[in-house]
Amino acid sequence: MRFQFFLFLFLLFTLGGNAQNATTTEKPATKTLYDFSKSNLLHRVKELSSDVYEGRETGTSGATKAKKYVLFNFERLRIKPLGNIHFQPFPMPKETNIEQGVNIIGYIEGTEKANQYIVISAHYDHIGIIDGKIYNGADDDASGVSALFAIGEYLKKNPPKHSVILAAFDAEEKGLVGSQFFVDNPMVEKSQLKLNINMDMISRSKKNELYAVGPQHYKQLQPIIENTEKSGKVNLKIGHKEWTYASDHAGFHRAKIPFVYFGVEDHEDYHKHTDDYENIHPEFYADAVQTILNFFKKVDATNL
Repeated sequence: MRFQFFLFLFLLFTLGGNAQNATTTEKPATKTLYDFSKSNLLHRVKELSSDVYEGRETGTSGATKAKKYVLFNFERLRIKPLGNIHFQPFPMPKETNIEQGVNIIGYIEGTEKANQYIVISAHYDHIGIIDGKIYNGADDDASGVSALFAIGEYLKKNPPKHSVILAAFDAEEKGLVGSQFFVDNPMVEKSQLKLNINMDMISRSKKNELYAVGPQHYKQLQPIIENTEKSGKVNLKIGHKEWTYASDHAGFHRAKIPFVYFGVEDHEDYHKHTDDYENIHPEFYADAVQTILNFFKKVDATNL
């Protein structure tokens, strides 16, 4: 009986100890942390890609509503204009039958290199209404514009070393007109523009792939991309050299200003009326924005 009693005590303490160890060593599930409000990010992309904005085609009433929405968010975040006002109007090519477009430009002064500028950009226009159907452009490019606000939200609380220009470009869908006008009329010395980070279609990927275009041309950026911390399941890839002139970064590249373009591959809703908020991938989107912000932090710490 004594042997059985001691055996019982031995098993009790041994199994109990193992159970306790299992409990104390078990790691809780990790939750992705963001440097911005994820709920605000999603709310803003949902709003900007709603039917209210009628597809945001340059020169239309929908574009005017979108312009006011972008301005509202800049002012709410207390992002100052680069000049006297946030608006940079520009003439449109005659063949478009549109009088003018309007870029919306914000500015955050750098703490150490105030005369060197990083331009972070996204285009707020899309292709409007075709055959009675509204092309809302949730991924293209309400996703980039909402990311612009999220990054602005972070930078207002964490001032950058370089000065940052937050550019919501117009008329990208009409031939990159707004961004080219900005490069030709940058409101600061062109030599002070050190880098363009352009975001166009960053909210959905079945493969969790986010591409960075630019390091193929500007080798100094490659190790920064390679060492950027990826958020969540984002697979950050350098590739698609053929996208060099695919979006608003093109004008910067022509002017020999380094750029990194972040985007996803074309999907089944690209330039279709089904590019709606319901079809974006919220987790991937938030992780993509955080990954882009992580890249910015690294590049801001370098000498451009």
